Amino acid sequence: MADAAVRTAKPEDVPEIARIHRDTWRAAYRSLLPDEVLAGLDGAEPAWADAVARERVLVATEGRWLVGFCVAAPAPADEVAHADGTLPADAATTALFHVLVEPRWGRRGHGGRLLATAAQALKATGSTRGIAWVPEADKATTNFYARAGWDADGTVRTLDAGGRPVREIRVSGGLTLLLEP
Repeated sequence: MADAAVRTAKPEDVPEIARIHRDTWRAAYRSLLPDEVLAGLDGAEPAWADAVARERVLVATEGRWLVGFCVAAPAPADEVAHADGTLPADAATTALFHVLVEPRWGRRGHGGRLLATAAQALKATGSTRGIAWVPEADKATTNFYARAGWDADGTVRTLDAGGRPVREIRVSGGLTLLLEP
């Protein structure tokens, strides 16, 4: 494998981050999300530019290629709340993660490096736990988080994706993650 690395995203990375997001979701979630929702990803660059400007995005690279990204930040209260709306004791120190690696670059350790690097950075600022929302039907992503020691915590939500319900599970885990050589 060529040199693999994780670094903070730069403004010039935004078009490639948006492309990876759009193309990967269109391939992975075609059966879950309506065409109009997937088509809406064409306009995602401004949101990605904002996230990059706020230094909330890490990118994975292999050689000269940007191959994936991780968005990680302190979790809003509504993302961390229990199903009954109450907040857990660690709500203020919980971080929200989203990791995505383009499938053709998968199974090369990029996702794990992204998750571990983001977890280490957030742990250094006081975060104690991470959460991520995953479509229940997305077994590959659920398995990725399980390999990192993150498991479903019993909280689910159903999103309205253009009139089609999408059930998501919340996975949760610690921020002490080790990178394997």
